[in-house]
Amino acid sequence: MEDNRAEQKEALETLVEFNGRLVKNMNIIIKELSGERLDDTDKFLKSIIDAINWEVQVMNGTMELLNEGKDRIDKEMFNSKIMELSAALKEKNDAKQAQAIKNLLPEFEKLETAAKEVTA
Repeated sequence: MEDNRAEQKEALETLVEFNGRLVKNMNIIIKELSGERLDDTDKFLKSIIDAINWEVQVMNGTMELLNEGKDRIDKEMFNSKIMELSAALKEKNDAKQAQAIKNLLPEFEKLETAAKEVTA
């Protein structure tokens, strides 16, 4: 049990290092999808989606630690925002993708705060 907790803590410490770049890139891709598209926007979007998926996997694997003692992450809210993004990606609609990422951004900010709190 203690090994599992140490692994979860280590995964969250890695997430914290990674999350700042993800949030920064999410803000950049919102601008690109809102009319400032560049040649590599699709490739950039794919890398952001990959990073989002990785962080969600870490979150799912560490939810017990993240919400230990109090609810820090509302998994249902997080999942609904992920589903919104997924639907927008399927539609291939830049404006909807930008809005979905904008709606998801606060969840990743909360995730970073929660991860810092439980790894401190």
